[in-house]
Amino acid sequence: MPSVLPLGDPAPADGLLPAQAADGAARRAFCLYVHIPFCRVRCGYCDFNTYTAKELGSGASQDEYSGTLNTELDLAARVLRDSNLPDRPLATVFFGGGTPTLLPATDLAAMLTQAESLWGLEPGAEVTTEANPDSVTPESLEILADAGFTRVSFGMQSAVPHVLKVLDRTHDPERVPQAVQWARDAGLKVSLDLIYGTPGESIADWEASLDSAIACAPDHISAYALIVEDGTKLAAQIRRGEVPGIDDDDHAAKYEIADARLAAAGFGWYEVSNWARTPDDRCRHNLAYWRGDDWWGAGPGAHSHLGGVRWWNVKHPAAYAQRLATGVSPAAGRETLDAGTRQLEHVMLQTRIIDGLRTQDLGPNGRKAVAGLIADALVDPAAAFAGTIRLTLKGRLLADAVVRRLLED
Repeated sequence: MPSVLPLGDPAPADGLLPAQAADGAARRAFCLYVHIPFCRVRCGYCDFNTYTAKELGSGASQDEYSGTLNTELDLAARVLRDSNLPDRPLATVFFGGGTPTLLPATDLAAMLTQAESLWGLEPGAEVTTEANPDSVTPESLEILADAGFTRVSFGMQSAVPHVLKVLDRTHDPERVPQAVQWARDAGLKVSLDLIYGTPGESIADWEASLDSAIACAPDHISAYALIVEDGTKLAAQIRRGEVPGIDDDDHAAKYEIADARLAAAGFGWYEVSNWARTPDDRCRHNLAYWRGDDWWGAGPGAHSHLGGVRWWNVKHPAAYAQRLATGVSPAAGRETLDAGTRQLEHVMLQTRIIDGLRTQDLGPNGRKAVAGLIADALVDPAAAFAGTIRLTLKGRLLADAVVRRLLED
């Protein structure tokens, strides 16, 4: 969740949604994202809406955060009811950040309990929290599992100390397998997040990180190319020549290595940056984003989407808390997507996942482009002939270019 909010229309103080949000809602999954904006240390590459204790100042207490967040959940239930949205249980809940597990596990449990009391959970619902390896204990993970969490996603990033140092990560690599085992003992599924392309990371470093992650035997692995965001500490270091810049060829080589090593270890790709041991281990919450389902994003800076209506909350935790304390929606702005924008997003997101994009969802020029994409080995020919656009490995490396060709006028 980038820290810079988009431009948009003013959001009403009562948060009520236009009629479009309810159109077809019964056919879409309903999910909840909970943003926890607190971090012990700000990582040099991070552009998310997060804050250390020193940055927060007064008016934004971590101790009071769960109560403030639950106030937004109450508001969300009222808004959905008064906007004529159908009652739907939550298919997934995802606690992200930030570092959610900087809060006491009992606070995270209280927020999940509140959400369940308002909407209920689908049978077998997926409930995930992100965590740093050094922000959990066996006891805290047991509390989360007992409260209904089913999955934990650890920010491993790398197994190599000098790479972690560039990223400003604070954990000891040896803590990762220990944290994974604690989660396993608590009955939680485990995902590990990796980052490749960090300045100074060699091919051997990346291979070591992949091998270390695979050795932990998680259910799911994400591998993201490092993106240098303007305004971050890392961007300034690169600009000053203190660390080398990003190399696209290096990114491509490391992605191919990741795909080969993960496939050999029994992981199958299902989204450009995500691999799962089985289809049941895929992150259903993220799939809801890529498939255009409905979700309410709670917390400062969080984004929501229902039926083509998108809105976002004020960024700072103090401003967020103040609005809720006065009975005002924390939404800072919103937009109602037109048919053209919704189609663009559908093509862009559906193309990224293994299910692929139906050829019939393309315009005439997009359908004409398929033959060229097959010839360029960017989409799978057998799937395309059967009516689905599915990326090859080369296509995944050039996913943005594929989407542009599919959307050409």
